[in-house]
Amino acid sequence: MFRKAILFFLMIFLFLIDAKAQLTATDHWETVVFETDIWDYHIGTSAPHTNWNQPTFTTTNWLSGQGGIGYDDNDDNTIIANTVSLYMRLEFNIVDTADITAAILHADYDDAFVAYLNGYEIARANIGTPGIEPLHTDTAAIYREALMYSGGNPESFLLLKTQLSQYINEGNNTLAIQVHNHSINSSDLSARFFFSVGLQSSTVVYNAMPNWLPIPFVASNLPLIKINTNGQQLNDSAKISAQMKVIDNGAGNLNYIDDLPNNYNGFIGIEIRGASSLMFDKKGFGLETRDAQGDNLNVSLLGMPSENDWILHGPYSDKTLIRNFLAFHIAGQLGSYQPRVRICEVYLDDQYWGVYILMEKIKRDGDRVDIAKLNPQDTLGDELTGGYIFKIDRDEGPENGWYATLGYGYYAFHHPSADDLHPLQKSYISNYFQSFESMMQNASYVDPNVGYRSWLDVPSFIDYMMMQEITRNIDAYRLSTFMYKEKDSDGGKIFGGPVWDFNLGFGNADFCDNGLPQGWAFQYNQSCGSPFPYFWSRLVADNAFRNDFNCRWQELRTNVLNTDTILHFIDSIAIELNDAQIRNFERWNVIGNYVWPNPFVGQSYAQEIQYLKNWITTRLQWMEDNMIGSSTNCISNTKPQFNNDNLKIYPNPFSQYLSFELLEHDEVTIEMYDVLGRNIQSVHLNNAENFKQINTQHLQDGIYFYSIIKNNQVIAKGKLLKVE
Repeated sequence: MFRKAILFFLMIFLFLIDAKAQLTATDHWETVVFETDIWDYHIGTSAPHTNWNQPTFTTTNWLSGQGGIGYDDNDDNTIIANTVSLYMRLEFNIVDTADITAAILHADYDDAFVAYLNGYEIARANIGTPGIEPLHTDTAAIYREALMYSGGNPESFLLLKTQLSQYINEGNNTLAIQVHNHSINSSDLSARFFFSVGLQSSTVVYNAMPNWLPIPFVASNLPLIKINTNGQQLNDSAKISAQMKVIDNGAGNLNYIDDLPNNYNGFIGIEIRGASSLMFDKKGFGLETRDAQGDNLNVSLLGMPSENDWILHGPYSDKTLIRNFLAFHIAGQLGSYQPRVRICEVYLDDQYWGVYILMEKIKRDGDRVDIAKLNPQDTLGDELTGGYIFKIDRDEGPENGWYATLGYGYYAFHHPSADDLHPLQKSYISNYFQSFESMMQNASYVDPNVGYRSWLDVPSFIDYMMMQEITRNIDAYRLSTFMYKEKDSDGGKIFGGPVWDFNLGFGNADFCDNGLPQGWAFQYNQSCGSPFPYFWSRLVADNAFRNDFNCRWQELRTNVLNTDTILHFIDSIAIELNDAQIRNFERWNVIGNYVWPNPFVGQSYAQEIQYLKNWITTRLQWMEDNMIGSSTNCISNTKPQFNNDNLKIYPNPFSQYLSFELLEHDEVTIEMYDVLGRNIQSVHLNNAENFKQINTQHLQDGIYFYSIIKNNQVIAKGKLLKVE
């Protein structure tokens, strides 16, 4: 048995070596079937004969005409009436199959197709399940526009010799294709196909392949992700079950399209994701890794820590392909957790789908947002006070979040989701943050004991703001703005971040000052019709906060935000993408074309990269010249306050009584304040009297603060919640 297993894997290994050898042995490519050849065709008002795609079929009653065949878009040499389906076939001759290393079917179609070589299915897109021939009445899964008439390239479908040898004949061969529309009322139909072969000899046998036809790549320096939906239609409302294979041979090694998956090979749930990006042809995806039973399965993908929730971001309007990648790279060097990212190339149902960024989804986890887990039953005491991740984003309705107390803004529950939160948990976090917003309108909001510094982890908000400002993110502070709260026993602070969504940053928006590198994001988002929650303005209005921001800027400019450091990183990523970007833009014809909301349209990838570098250089210099605050007294006053384990204050939340207990020999005073900064209680504890309990029935429900004072210095601070 062991010997058989060894032989089996040896055969697989030899097959893969042979597959690569076939492709690299190709001397040149020639075309045997052109789109403009004369095709026999049948309009699908009725079903064709059952063996219509077989070599033995006779097309006596079929029509014939020059390809392409279809209607509208001015890309048809043979114009037909509106139809749901079209059947085409053409015969061609092969001189010597031994000379052929591979073949390519180039397809430009609207809206779906299935292709057969001598009756064997060799390619399909946007319809049905592989191996099952669609009916003549079947329609395409989604609308899909042809590309060649607008200057784009057809899609490429590669057949290796190991596959091709099963289908192709020496002598006469038949290429048969069925094309399907999205509906009978669709405004257009396109059917333009080429069939080319790779030859290992230098002899010209057939016809020169047009040099503008793309050749599928053999291998990539980037990891490859291959997703198979088994013919199911992807949507943005629910995940479907699919399979995913990930090939990553490590740095410095090529990843071949037929390599065995070595990073992941298993099940996933996948859906289309995004907001404004949903309008683009290249979709983004949310996915979760699963086991065979459909349950979540934590795995490590491309070297990132094990988890089950992931994002595949597909840059489209960002023609550098790296804005999000660059932003997460910079943010990840600031010290706190930010989602990890890897650039890769994606195949979807055997079609090349382009350059993507695999990203960690923002969620609570020891290797992501490392806060205590909040379970549905955690509705009392300290367990209720933390474990929340929430965001400022688009309005999802009152059942999924709450509205800003002052100014503008909608706050959405993120993790746990609204469906997984207990009503008491929803009420706690929304009331807690609304109390914070109310506090921010008082003059005492700058007070170090009861003001924002007792609520927020200020360094995280400064770093979050730094990322929005260096990118001058058009969505800054008002969309995709994440925060999280830890439990009171862990400090109880609200943290800013992690950061998210920079595809419209770095000067890639033609509204709100047209993506100019000058000006503060915290100012333009108030003045261009998209105001943001009130508390941001109050933070920036505080001189101490502005000074802290300036000090952090001075620190980061020496390393992370050094202009040359960033520009060198961009150059290195552009080099890494040198081949992949060509494939991406052959698949998605956007270079040189406006895609919302581009303020700049480069005529090449190099121009897009140069625009990004110029924009960043100008932006960082503008911030240097116009920095808020002062760096005269840069001290570590933004560092998190330490907590004192010597003292126990309970219960929290409290109702009628509150207890104070000193656990070790010491002497401290505890002062309590209300949200207006008024001192409402002082408690002194020492070795002789180390426990006190006070009556709190007279206090109104809400948030209270305490400071622990020793030797006339505040050594720790905290929050208390009064509830009935």
